[in-house]
Amino acid sequence: MAKTAVININNAQLPLDQKSDDALILLFQNGEHTVFRHLVERYQEKIRNLIYSIFNEQDIVDDLSQEVFIKVFEALPKFRFESSFYTWLYRIAVNKSRDEMRRRKVKRFFTFHSVESTSGIKIENLMTVTFDDENVREVIEKTLQKIPEKYRTPIVLKDIDGMSYDEIADVLECEIGTVKSRLSRGRAMLKEQLKPLFPDLS
Repeated sequence: MAKTAVININNAQLPLDQKSDDALILLFQNGEHTVFRHLVERYQEKIRNLIYSIFNEQDIVDDLSQEVFIKVFEALPKFRFESSFYTWLYRIAVNKSRDEMRRRKVKRFFTFHSVESTSGIKIENLMTVTFDDENVREVIEKTLQKIPEKYRTPIVLKDIDGMSYDEIADVLECEIGTVKSRLSRGRAMLKEQLKPLFPDLS
């Protein structure tokens, strides 16, 4: 009886691929696990794009996105609708990516297009001069890894993945002002650490 009531409330007449995230989740939590594939199909490209933005490695996208959705499948029975499914899913993907970065100690960490310092100096301009120098590139990538995670992650989400401040705030569970502050601080830290190596940044 309870299961039927839940489905009726969420417009049972709609095809599964047109149901809201919440309706699909309620069906899943009532034992209809086959609906999970509709959630995967709805969001898999967003998650794949996020992972590729962070690692810039096509080889890792399939495996890590699969791990993300396995984690989601396992955790979904306890989903409490305290945030949107999209935000919750993105948070799992970010955390999985962090775990992978720690395990692998990634050397090629970010693509540099559209990353700007607080003064408006574009770091990709630096890379046009030094891209062929493997040693220099490695220094820059290691410098990025020295930036604390709470400042580095907003750079990934904003400057590389192109998320809005609202979306980043949802994913990181903080205020928009905090996102802007951390992003500004992270960009400034990156510029400051690179200045001794590249005086033209000043």
